[in-house]
Amino acid sequence: MSDIESQRLDKWLWAARFFKTRKLAAEAIIGGKIHLNGQRTKPGKEIKVGSKLEIVKEPYQWDLEILALTKQRRPASEAAQLYSESEQSIQKRQDQIAVRKQEKAFFPVQNERPSKKQRRQIHRFKQESN
Repeated sequence: MSDIESQRLDKWLWAARFFKTRKLAAEAIIGGKIHLNGQRTKPGKEIKVGSKLEIVKEPYQWDLEILALTKQRRPASEAAQLYSESEQSIQKRQDQIAVRKQEKAFFPVQNERPSKKQRRQIHRFKQESN
């Protein structure tokens, strides 16, 4: 990656692809969703290699250790090399993903609007119930 010694936390979160923009990263930090070494922090806080991060993006959570710093946002494959995630964190997130998939199976979401034929049927049904 790079041989820089420290970097702003919001810039690192953006470069590691946890947030699409630095502004979103800064808002998450200010909102208390990011903890550096177990404590709340500010977006401009300088981080170093070896720092511990806890990131909460509902409904998921990451527990990371920073392995490298970089000045630029790189592809996702390179961004994943900037940190290491604990096994408990990975397992917890996988469990949450499995639970969400099961919940979706019970409550199918219909994203499309009714067709003209379906609207007529709905209208007739409402007329008959009155």
